[in-house]
Amino acid sequence: MTSVNNTLIQFTSTSKGAFIFLYTMSGKLLDFLRPGDILVVTELSRMSRILMHLLQIAQDFMQRGIGLVSLREHIDTSTATGRAFFAIMGAISQLELELKSERAAAGRAAARARGKSGGRPRTDVVILERLRVLYENSEETVGDICRAAGVGKRTFYDYLSKVNKERGEKCELKTI
Repeated sequence: MTSVNNTLIQFTSTSKGAFIFLYTMSGKLLDFLRPGDILVVTELSRMSRILMHLLQIAQDFMQRGIGLVSLREHIDTSTATGRAFFAIMGAISQLELELKSERAAAGRAAARARGKSGGRPRTDVVILERLRVLYENSEETVGDICRAAGVGKRTFYDYLSKVNKERGEKCELKTI
């Protein structure tokens, strides 16, 4: 079988020989397959990251009379054992995905209980106010001021907009 860095999907046609496609499950490849063909993949995760999509593809292949062989998992859906193993692997994969999600949610809940929150720390309003005063009373550009203070321009612009809205003023930016 042909495999370069584990990223190729090999398509073998029973009547025309072998074709090789770069990893893609595009409609072009799926439309090219005919009854009696076998799609050989290096591993099932190369076909789809979502179990439901993978099962839909496998079901479509079965209805169209197309075989599916996975080299890594040693699954051949043209046999009864291969189809059963595929279904079991799919169930285990789904279980693993759901357990991972549950563990992540439990971890976030535990962090919240300890007073921790996710995401980037907020920029101190005192710093933003000092930058606003500097910006309004100098000839420096927003980029220069933000770079010197280590604050993102988007954060500073959002703060300027908020302050000007509270004051009822329109935000006027300096041009170079």
